[in-house]
Formats: sequence, structure tokens, C-alpha cells
Amino acid sequence: MFTRPPNRLGLVQPGLLRSNFNCRLSYFMKRKQSGISSPSSPTPPHKHLKRTMATQLPAITLNPREEQLKSLLLGAAKFIDSNPSPPSASPDASASPNDPVILRWAGGWVRDKLLGIESHDIDTAINCMTGEEFVDRLREYADIPANKALHNLQPDDVGRLHTVPRNPEKSKHLATSTIKLCGLDVDFVNLRKETYTEDSRNPAVEFGTAEEDALRRDATVNALFYNLNTGEVEDFTGGIKDMKDKLIRTPMEPFQTFMDDPLRVLRLVRFASRLGFRIDEAAERVMADERVLGNLKIKISRERIGVELEKMLKGKHPVESLRLIDRLGLYHAVFTDSARADMPRPDISTWPTAYECLQFLEENNTPGSIYELLVTTEESRYYAWALSTLTPWEELPDDPPLRPGRPALPLPTQAAREGFKAPNKLSDIVTAAHRHRPAILELKRLVCEKDVKMKERDHFGMSIREWDNRGGNWRLQVLFAILVDVSGRAGSTTREAILKEWLQLLDHLVELDVMNAPSLKRLIDGKYLSNALGVKPGKWMGEALEVVMAWQLKNPGVEDPAGAVEEVRKRKDELGIK
Repeated sequence: MFTRPPNRLGLVQPGLLRSNFNCRLSYFMKRKQSGISSPSSPTPPHKHLKRTMATQLPAITLNPREEQLKSLLLGAAKFIDSNPSPPSASPDASASPNDPVILRWAGGWVRDKLLGIESHDIDTAINCMTGEEFVDRLREYADIPANKALHNLQPDDVGRLHTVPRNPEKSKHLATSTIKLCGLDVDFVNLRKETYTEDSRNPAVEFGTAEEDALRRDATVNALFYNLNTGEVEDFTGGIKDMKDKLIRTPMEPFQTFMDDPLRVLRLVRFASRLGFRIDEAAERVMADERVLGNLKIKISRERIGVELEKMLKGKHPVESLRLIDRLGLYHAVFTDSARADMPRPDISTWPTAYECLQFLEENNTPGSIYELLVTTEESRYYAWALSTLTPWEELPDDPPLRPGRPALPLPTQAAREGFKAPNKLSDIVTAAHRHRPAILELKRLVCEKDVKMKERDHFGMSIREWDNRGGNWRLQVLFAILVDVSGRAGSTTREAILKEWLQLLDHLVELDVMNAPSLKRLIDGKYLSNALGVKPGKWMGEALEVVMAWQLKNPGVEDPAGAVEEVRKRKDELGIK
């Protein structure tokens, strides 16, 4: 049994535990021959793709909620077939209203079920009507008392409809209707095909067959269907074999696939890192093609890039995503302000030392370790990985001030805010981490050199409070300084030697009992201080209360505020108290 090493730096690195996805796909199945079998080429052209029906697939076992949902949807489909509504005037509707309704669960849910991973999100593809139209009829069906009883529907089993409209300018080419059903989040959209042209960034979208819908998807492992009407898995692109081979491959020729929708480059990176699969070599060769990355800049909003990156960094294996981004040459396409023509390009040659260091710290998260002291929540973990992507920018000189007294936004913040649309909270942390890094390094120097000032509890505590007050999460600011330090000194000393220095600082902060200094409450408030001094409140109050806090930190455990008031009184002239 593995036990963690006692060394808090984790100098003995534990091995990563990997899930064995092959255990659920250990045997491959005979195929019904309809045309040819699934293609043997890793990147087959469209004309060679034929439907592959597996007769011995590992069984998809539905849980009780999924069984209830399946029964409800099939009941609604039968109801719609028996009670057709007038043809829709929706701009998305073009299929024949007389076609019987066929429902398929699509993509990620099918993939995850075959891999033994439970999923609460289900995408439902409809052959002959839009998602909004189907959900409207579904609600009509579910409102009938006999149907409620038939499907054992409770009051919360059918939620409210939410439709995300088409937005071609943001590469959202079809409306999607979402509703909570039987405790599951279910999206409804019609099967579709997309046709791209050279002179348009947006495809022509229309109703399509299941095979056409499968072909337009980003990866074969995401192009599987579970046909609710037949209870069979449908594979039109060879996705089952690719899952068995742990391969991420595009259904169509990869270069054109990425040119049509360059966001697929990042989606493939995400799925490869999440599943522990490798990316098809033919796809890898063109993922960083200048024409593809040029289209990424033109066609895809930075918000959508941010969504993909956030999913990567919040996943179980963020380091795998960053390794792929680094190896495939995607860094400068993601972490930059693409709208700024003169945006410099940082040297990323030592970037791996930063994200590998964070991986090392996370793997060796033990009581009192650097990671345990600095990364305290799941949100902090996401921010920590985001910070690790920005370390290359830290070595570049700042932009000139916008005007006297107003510094320009730091380059790491520009790369985060404009590159992947980092949320304001994260952007504030990045800015603070950049601006406070010299002060953080100075505190480390005091401790490592055993300077006499290292005993000044108020100096350390007030520094931490200032960092936290001006940007938030001082712990992540220190973590950023660590990652930049490790990256900047790569080759001159070992990672372990650098981390020992930083652990000295953190151990000293723990010894001084100032780790929670930002949440320390003052003994007295402004009203009490004003009355004790016998003066009216004024502009001096803010600085005076900081003097009170410094006194508290210097005198831990003292509850009588008289000493704090006296300290302020001694500094009346300095504080401008009259």
C-alpha cells in the first residue's frame, strides 16, 4: 500500500493512479455488414465512412433515473406521432413533420457509459423537429394526469425549459433547449449537418441524418448514439474501436475539420487529457497549423476558448492538458491578447518547469506541505493552475504607464483577461501577484538570511493583510511567486532546493501565527478610537486603524486596547490627527 513520504516537499514522488478504461472494452465485437466495416485508416475521408452496428457491445445499463427518463421520452414521442402539431415556422425547422420521432442520446453520455463513468448530463438528438418543439410537446404529454402516474412523475421531475438561442457570431449555430427531467440535465437539439464555405465563418445548418450528425462532431468517441427506440448503440465513425485503442480522432479529415471549427483543437486536447487517450498523429500534425490558428483567432470568441480551458484546468488531470498545449505549440494562440497587434511573445522554454512544479506539489499534498498551506479550496485549485499558465509573461517588462500615477495592466493579466476571458476575481489575483511579487520575495529573503526583522510579527502580518486586501487570496499570490521562481531559476539550481527556501518562509509564517492575518478582527472600531482620543473622525481614521492592527499583531493575546490607543496617540502628528 502506498504511503506518502514524511518529507513535506514530496522528494519521493508517488506514481499517478490511472483508470483502466480498457476493462470495459476488452473485447471488440462482430459487425453487421452494411456496406463496409468501420474504416481502418485513422483519418478516413467522408466517402469511406459507413455505418457500423455493433452486435456485441458492452451493455449500457441504465440506472433507475435513466430508465424513467427513457420511458418518459419514448412515451412523449409516441404521443407526438399520434397527435401531430402543425408545421413549425421556426427558422431551424426543415424536416418532414410526418416522420416518426426517433430519439437518440448522443456524444459524451454514450462514451462515458461505455467507459463506466456516470453522467448527469444527457444530450438528446431528435430526427424530425427542433429541441424546443419537442420539449413543448413533452410538457404537454407530461401534464396529462394519466401520464404522470404512468411514469411516476413527482412535482420536480419536469423542470422549466431554458432555450439558448442561435448565435452564429459566437459559433453557436443551432438553438439548444435544456430542461431538468427525472433529476437529470437534458439538452434537446435536432440532428443536423453543417456545410462550410470558404467565404463564410458560419456554416449552413440544416436537418440531417444520424450519420451526418456524427460526421460533424469533434471526435469519433463523441460521435456515438444510443437509440432509445431500438435500445442499440450506433457507431457511424469507428468510435468504439477508437475507445478500445484509447485514441482521439476526428470523424472527417482533420485539417478541414479544424479549419471549419478551430475550437475542436482545444476540445481534442481536453478530451485526450480527461480520458487519458492519445491524439491521432494526423490530427496532431495540423493542430498548430498557422491557418488553423488564424481561424481560431477569427472564428472563435475568447469566451469559448476560456470555457474549454476552464474545463481542462478544473478536470482531474490539468497537467496533461498543459503538456499537450505546450507540445503541440498552442500556447501563443491561447494565452495572449489576440486583439492587440503589438502584444509581445514570452519565452516559454522554461514554462514546463512551472506547471510540472505545481503538479509535483499537488501530488505531494501532505499536512504542512506547500500545497496544503496555499491551495485551500477547489476554486483555489483552478486558480492555481490558471496562474501556472501565466508564468512566462512575468519575466517581460511592464508596459509604459497609461498616465502618471496609473500603471498599465500587467502583461500576465492582459494574457488572462483577454486571452481566455479570465473572471474578474482571477484577473485581480493575477494583477496582485505580479505587483506584490517583489515584496513576497523580500519576506523570503528575510527568513532565508535570518535577518533580525524576521522576528517582527507585525511586519509579516501587515504585509499579508495588504496583499490580501489588494487583490485577494494572498496564498495564491505566494504560489505564483514560487512557480515564477522555479521557472526563472531552472538550470541554475534544483527544484527541491528552491522549494525548501519557500517552505522556510511558510513555516515561519505558521510559527508567527499570521497565516490568517487577513481575517483578524480589530480590538476597537473607529468610533471607539475617536472617543478615546477625544477628536472627531476624519481622513486619518483609516491609517490609524492600521496602526491599531499592527499593534495587535505585535502584541498577540492582549485584549486590553489601551496600548493600541496609546500607539495611535504617539503618532498623532504623523497621522494628521488634530
